[in-house]
Amino acid sequence: MTKYDAIIIGTGQAGVPLAIRLAGVGWKTALIERALTGGTCINYGCTPTKTMIASARVAYLARRGKEFGVPAGDFNVDLKTVVSRKNAIVAQLHDSTQMQLENTTNLDFMFGEASFTAEKTVSVSLNDGGKQELAAEYIFINTGGRTAVPKIDGLGTVDYLTSTTILDLEEIPKHLLIIGGSYIGLEFGQMFRRFGSEVTVLDSAPRFLAKEDEDVANELRKILEEDGITIYAGATVEQIQKPSPMTVRAIINKEVKPIQCSHILIAAGRTPNTDRLNLPIAGIKTDVRGYIVVDDKLETSVKGVYALGDVKGGPAFTHISYNDHLVIVKNLLEKGNISIKDRPAPYCMFTDPELGRIGLTEQQARAQGYKIKVPTLPMTFVRRATETSETRGVMKAVVDANSGKILGVAVLGMGGGEIMTVMQMAMAGGITYMELRDTIFAHPLWSESINNLFMTLDEN
Repeated sequence: MTKYDAIIIGTGQAGVPLAIRLAGVGWKTALIERALTGGTCINYGCTPTKTMIASARVAYLARRGKEFGVPAGDFNVDLKTVVSRKNAIVAQLHDSTQMQLENTTNLDFMFGEASFTAEKTVSVSLNDGGKQELAAEYIFINTGGRTAVPKIDGLGTVDYLTSTTILDLEEIPKHLLIIGGSYIGLEFGQMFRRFGSEVTVLDSAPRFLAKEDEDVANELRKILEEDGITIYAGATVEQIQKPSPMTVRAIINKEVKPIQCSHILIAAGRTPNTDRLNLPIAGIKTDVRGYIVVDDKLETSVKGVYALGDVKGGPAFTHISYNDHLVIVKNLLEKGNISIKDRPAPYCMFTDPELGRIGLTEQQARAQGYKIKVPTLPMTFVRRATETSETRGVMKAVVDANSGKILGVAVLGMGGGEIMTVMQMAMAGGITYMELRDTIFAHPLWSESINNLFMTLDEN
């Protein structure tokens, strides 16, 4: 058995920087990866999807070319080239990450399947054969998650797609049916609609994007439907029949609706990669869904064992996973007292236009008893949006009526994530909406619209 100061399982967006940092301060560190270096973000998530979304936007603009005085004429989307470009960008990031890890002093980087054999002991079945037994006082689990596959009659008889396998399609689906109205499903839905597919989304929630304010969700739904996507909320999938084309039997508004499609994408949630870690033998507790239970400092039920990123539940975003590693670094190496409780969790849904979100929604603020002001501004009132013919969407803020401080922001529009980030910095600094209203922003930037958003409160 080989003893280490730290063992890290998984090379996601927490595992990689944590391994480099621990090794850099002299900790003898082992890093174990089951499949591809870089985890979901680089290989199956952020990087490949945003790369392909960029191709879809080019197709969208090409169709609009005449509107800008630049008619593109007839064209076809070459999905093989789209995928090839995606693969090249993914490979570049994957390879550079792996090279950095392999050249890090004090770091043993190994490929294999890790599972606990005792509280602080891990067995690794190496991908190239053999086993290694490792032990350490500190163990960090960063194994992420995967597509949750719902129990649907007939699903196992068809070649359904997941957010991983759909990335390697080389032919454009004639009709892509998406089970799940999640951010993942909507991003893929708009992407393939722009590539030329007919797209139908079946969302089991009674209200579309139920976690967002209804006015913001309705605005995004209107945009997606303008793009030709069919969306059904409150839909239950009962059965899938195999004959080509496949037929999905769904219940929508209490009526049975058969829908024929060529491809099915499962986007109905995620499940943690904990089932093969043998956590019970180590005394590590999980919740009913399999997520590892942690405290406010990311420590599990076993002292010295931590869970980071998606595997612990909560907001499943790359930036949250990266911040998890910073919490560990500050607390263990810098003797800090950093907690994940109440930390901001900004996010962006990369539809086009995108939705940037931070803080409380209007419905959350009212439920918590805040006295609030709620300014809104259609993107048609944003000068940059008019100049670029990107006027779809809306800006919305939730403001504490007593202090003038910003409680939350939703920006659905071109540059929505960037505008939201400016607002996030204001929230972090305690800047009031009055100060933002009167701040000089360069003209005509997207962020200049912040002036206009808060000026609407003067009109009330």
